[in-house]
Amino acid sequence: MAQRTAVMAGNTFFPPAPRSMEETGINLGLLTDLALKILYYESEMNGRALAAKMALPFPGIVDRILESLKRDKSCEVRGAAGRGGLSEALYEYTLTTKGRELAREALDRSQYIGPAPVPLKHYYVSVRKQGLKDVVVHQRQVRKALAHLVFSEKTFEQIGPAVNSGRSIFLFGYPGNGKTSIAEAIGRLLMEGDIYIPYAVEVEGQVIKVFDDVNHRVADEKPKRGVDARWVKVRRPFIIVGGELTLEGLDLVYNTVNKYYEAPFQMKANGGIFLIDDFGRQQVRPEDLLNRWIVPLEKRIDFLTLHTGHKFEIPFEILIVFSTNLEPQQLVDEAFLRRIRHKIEVHDPSWEEFAEIFRRVAAAKKIPFEEASLAYLIREHYIKAHRPPRACHPRDLLDQIIDIANYLSVPPTLSKELVDRAAQSYFVDF
Repeated sequence: MAQRTAVMAGNTFFPPAPRSMEETGINLGLLTDLALKILYYESEMNGRALAAKMALPFPGIVDRILESLKRDKSCEVRGAAGRGGLSEALYEYTLTTKGRELAREALDRSQYIGPAPVPLKHYYVSVRKQGLKDVVVHQRQVRKALAHLVFSEKTFEQIGPAVNSGRSIFLFGYPGNGKTSIAEAIGRLLMEGDIYIPYAVEVEGQVIKVFDDVNHRVADEKPKRGVDARWVKVRRPFIIVGGELTLEGLDLVYNTVNKYYEAPFQMKANGGIFLIDDFGRQQVRPEDLLNRWIVPLEKRIDFLTLHTGHKFEIPFEILIVFSTNLEPQQLVDEAFLRRIRHKIEVHDPSWEEFAEIFRRVAAAKKIPFEEASLAYLIREHYIKAHRPPRACHPRDLLDQIIDIANYLSVPPTLSKELVDRAAQSYFVDF
C-alpha cells in the first residue's frame, strides 16, 4: 500500500494517522526495537498503553508488532480484559527472557524512547507546506504588534515588508534601542499561527529528536481525530541564541551515551524565526558563522551529516534575524550583505520619542511624570554631557530612582535629587 504523506485541507496542514505499517514510513525492525525498549522499562503494559507511548494506532500497526514478538517468543500475554474486537488492546504484555535480551541489544543501538519517528521525506514535505512564504502580515497587524514600542515611522515601515519576505533580516544599531524587542514582537506576531512538527525524524535508521519543551510551545494538547499522533501542533517557533552559539550548535548533536541525535537550532526553528542576538559576540568568528549560512540563505536548504558520514538535505524555511550592536562593515562583506533580504538600522530615539518612552515607563512604574523634570534630565545629563539618548535609558533610570527611593524611605519621584543620583549611578563617562 502506498504511503500517505501529509496533506493540506484548505489552509490547514495536517498529517493523517497511518492505517498500516507501510503508511508509517518506518520499517518494522525500528518500530519493534522501540516497542521492546518501552516494554523493558515498563515491565508490564497493555496494548493500548503501548500504542499511546509509541504514538501509533493499535489496530493494523502495534498489534502487528506484538504479534511478531509473540511468534518470536519475545513477549507473552499475562492477562486480558474486555471483550469484542478491541479486546487485544487491553491484554497485558510482558517480555520474556529472550525479549529482555533483545531489548538490551536495542538499547545498545539507541536509547531513544518516545513517540515513533516519522520518515525524513514526510518531514521535508511538512516544512515546505508550512513555511512562511504564504504568511502575509499587514500594516495594521504590525502596528498592533509593536504598539508597546516607540520607533520612527521609517523603522515601522521597514519591518512589515521584512517580515513578509520570510527570509532574512539584519538589524543593526547602537545597543539599548530595541533591536531584540523588535525581533521578539515579530516572533509574537508570527506565533499566532500554528504548525505541526514531528517529535522525532528517522534518517538511515537513526533517530533525530526535533520537539523539545524549551523551544516549542504546544498549541493543541489533544491531537484531533485522524491526525498522526507522532506530530505535535505548536506555535510557530521563535528560537533565540546569543553569544553561546557555536558552529557545533548548527549541526546534529549526537549523544554518545543515548545514541540518538538532537536536532540543531535551525531545524527546530523551521516554520518560524531564528534570532541570532548580539551577532559578532559569538565564540566563533563571524566570517565562519556567515559562511555556514550562505547556502541555506540562497537555496533555502541545509545539509546535515550523521556520524556515519551520511549527508542529507533538510528544508531551511526560516525567517533568520541577525541582530548586532557592531558596525555591519566590521562583521560582513558586501557579498554577504547582498544575501540578506532586508537591512534595518535601529536609530537612537529622537527627543520626542525619548520623552514618549519616558512617559510610558513612568506610568507603568507608577512614578508621577513631570515635563520639567524630564527637561532637567535631558539638559543636565544628556545635552551638557554630550550623551546620546537610548531607548532603554528611561526604564533603567526609573529603576535606579526606585532603588534609591526605597533606600531613602521616600516615594519615588522625578525630583532633581533623585534624578541626579540615578544618573550618577547609572552613566559611566569614559
